[in-house]
Amino acid sequence: MANIAGLRDRVLAGSTLIVIGLTGGIASGKSTAARHLGERGATVIDADKLGHRAYDPGTPGFDKVVAAFGDGVVSDGQIDRRALGGKVFADPKQLKRLTDIVWPEILDLAKADIDAAKARGETIVVLEAAVLLEAGWEDEVDEVWVVAVEPEIAVERASARDGVDAAAVQARIDAQLSNAERMAKADTVIDNSGTEAMLLGALDREWQRLQTEEAT
Repeated sequence: MANIAGLRDRVLAGSTLIVIGLTGGIASGKSTAARHLGERGATVIDADKLGHRAYDPGTPGFDKVVAAFGDGVVSDGQIDRRALGGKVFADPKQLKRLTDIVWPEILDLAKADIDAAKARGETIVVLEAAVLLEAGWEDEVDEVWVVAVEPEIAVERASARDGVDAAAVQARIDAQLSNAERMAKADTVIDNSGTEAMLLGALDREWQRLQTEEAT
């Protein structure tokens, strides 16, 4: 769970900004949830997009990746993601070596965006991050929100959405944290096993809770 549970404690601690860490597994509806919260007025930071910036040319992340994996992962002055992927994704040790480099760089970028939001007077930031819990970022946010869906529903949705074989989707789900593991660290669980309208309704109730707590 987050290090400060609830907006009221955050306000009493003297801060005017709350950061929601939003996470979930494959086809959980996490991105839909983030988009809806953005439409409601939250500032959304997409950790996946930050990941693409984490080792751009000229960044510390770029230098660290090249030092760790060699010049063979560089093409036309940029990290060749396909070449890098070939080195790490079949080898858990090498993948951890990469995430140990990239995740702190992503977090630094996220913190900079959060600071900018606070300077603009924003009150709610949503950090959308599939790896929020795996990376140990729960202590960097005020509340952890987990969007959860039953695995069989996730397989069905991902297969239909991406045109991927169900067995391949299940293998990816099995490699991730389970719903139970995510929920054990959650301050709020959003169940998305029903319709999209039900998901948005659940999000609106949590959004209203934040507004009420902020007002008090």
